Amino acid sequence: MTRTHGADHEAGTNRFVYIAAAISALGGMLFGYDTGVISGAVLFIQQDFSLSPAIEEVVVGSVVLGAVLGAVAGGTLTDRFGRRIVLMLTAALFALSAVGTALAPTVTWLIIGRVIVGVAIGVASFTTPLYISEISPVDMRGRFVSFNQIALTGGIVVAYLVDYALSGIGGWRWMFGLAAIPSALLGIGMVFMPESPRWLMSRGQADKGRSVLQRIRGTDAVDEEVRDIQRSSGQQSGRWSELAGPLLRPAMIVGIGLALFQQVTGINTVIYYAPTIFQSAGFESASVAILATAGVGVINVLMTVVALLLLDRVGRRPLLLIGMAGMVISLGVLGAAFLFPRLPILRWVAAGSLMLYVGSFAVGLGPVFWLLISEIYPLKTRGLAMSIATVANWSANLLVALTFLTLVQIMGRPGTFWLYGLVGIGAWIFAYILVPETKGRSLEDIETHWRAGKHPREMGR
Repeated sequence: MTRTHGADHEAGTNRFVYIAAAISALGGMLFGYDTGVISGAVLFIQQDFSLSPAIEEVVVGSVVLGAVLGAVAGGTLTDRFGRRIVLMLTAALFALSAVGTALAPTVTWLIIGRVIVGVAIGVASFTTPLYISEISPVDMRGRFVSFNQIALTGGIVVAYLVDYALSGIGGWRWMFGLAAIPSALLGIGMVFMPESPRWLMSRGQADKGRSVLQRIRGTDAVDEEVRDIQRSSGQQSGRWSELAGPLLRPAMIVGIGLALFQQVTGINTVIYYAPTIFQSAGFESASVAILATAGVGVINVLMTVVALLLLDRVGRRPLLLIGMAGMVISLGVLGAAFLFPRLPILRWVAAGSLMLYVGSFAVGLGPVFWLLISEIYPLKTRGLAMSIATVANWSANLLVALTFLTLVQIMGRPGTFWLYGLVGIGAWIFAYILVPETKGRSLEDIETHWRAGKHPREMGR
């Protein structure tokens, strides 16, 4: 009888968290859509506005500039006003930018609209996994937080398919404007979701936090979890200076290091410029290049699903290290393929290596980075700490977006992809030495580990 009752509680908990994760993950879907849609749209924007390579880089990179600004402000906002309210505000920004970019009469207007959507992306990119992490049960946290990554990669695929469907008419304005639909769904959905119980308790709203936790867990027996959260809240000052202190500095190094490596290994050159890369590899038609890019996006989604199934079983570190190794190998092959541009097989080698690269990223560095930074920071400063890591991530993203075409002109495509591969080797070494294993550890246990002054690698032992 007790077993059945416990199973009912667990099922109720899972149903609620699935719903909450699915709704909040629309922020990740919009993150992916607005990141990926530019890859096809820019082919037609370039024609309509006669863009130079430098202005094209600005149009592509402006969203990343906005994301940096959003990440800077988002940490303070989420810690002060709560995760739920910030996600609702973010939905409004997504909708505003979708309409604004769709109606853009000039390049300047378009760039401003892309900066605004970037602000929304910068906030959503860490607020969504933060919210999901704080409502999830410990033994399924990796799976639920990875909902966001699946939504993100799914959003990229939807963007590619929309680009392909509208490529025949050059409908780049519709490509941008359709993002208003999921923006509205996110905003309306979050109206019915509760605030994070951990945030409520950190702000002194213990009774309300307990009530939300009981609702999420499907049981009144939450005393032990409440005590852990309150003890964690009482140990912190919630100041930026604490994150730079000796006890929490290892966590900051891990988060910022992974944030940088996720981008400087070149992933967004594929997201932003995949159709351009495919055209260079021999897929000359814009529609065919966009369709080939959609195939890469499907691989991204499928491998993210694989990661979701394995994160709470295999752990974070193994997937991260295996994924990074696959990225390095595929970048080496991709660079080699471009050494022989006249060979007919080039297009297929390039396509295969791009799929291996994206698949390796999707099973490792893609989901693991966002999951880890939602786990490894203290409660009162979690929003601030994730904001720092996200600023580093988007700053590196901006650097890559603004330099890819320039690097290709200076080093050629082989040299550019090999450079990303060398950086990937450094990323693997960094992860092997410093990244902890957080599988099966509560957020409060992870914080206790840092405060005990232990090495990151000791966490999973």
